[in-house]
Amino acid sequence: MLVKNWMTAEVVTITPDRSMMKASKLMKDKIISCVPVVDENGKIVGIVSDRDIKDASPSKATTLDMHELYYLLSEIKIKDIMTKKVTTIREDETVEKAAVLMLEGRFGSLPVVDENNVVVGIITDTDVFKVLVEISGIYEGGVQVCLEISTGPGSLAPILDYLKENGARIMSVMTHNVPESEGLKNVYIRLRDMEKSDLKRLKAGMEERFSVLYWTVDPVHRVV
Repeated sequence: MLVKNWMTAEVVTITPDRSMMKASKLMKDKIISCVPVVDENGKIVGIVSDRDIKDASPSKATTLDMHELYYLLSEIKIKDIMTKKVTTIREDETVEKAAVLMLEGRFGSLPVVDENNVVVGIITDTDVFKVLVEISGIYEGGVQVCLEISTGPGSLAPILDYLKENGARIMSVMTHNVPESEGLKNVYIRLRDMEKSDLKRLKAGMEERFSVLYWTVDPVHRVV
């Protein structure tokens, strides 16, 4: 799963010489929480977030009048408040890596840059959620079964063979990655809807042959 397939290509950017007021209005208008800062060639030089703006804004207890406050805010430039050391990712890198960088850095988004550090997109934690949703197939309904299997080679094959033999149609298969030395891991298999009698028979057969931890149905509806 490459970043280029999930990122937003039409990314909003701002230059370091623009005012803090401009950045604040831009984020409110576009309903975004951060903006990559670029030079005249589109190369990334920083990033500014709504938190940066909030921290740089005068306290509500300020004694400045409206004219003084407006002047002060218009004089503060993006270059004065932006984060200059920016964590970025390339579009040919994986969404999984983007998720790790965001998780470990506690970022809500990552600018995507090319080999010349020119901003070509942005990927957010919401995009990562979309990856999970699309890959799992949850919008298509069905039923999910969780099984405990060996971390050894070939442990999943008998389960997949049994499902095929009993007419089950697999939507997605995800496994919990653990060190092989742990011996056991969980696998999550989502199946397409089946006739109740067929599903009941499938459940009974699987629970007899394999270590089934649970079955669950969690219908959700796509928002349009």
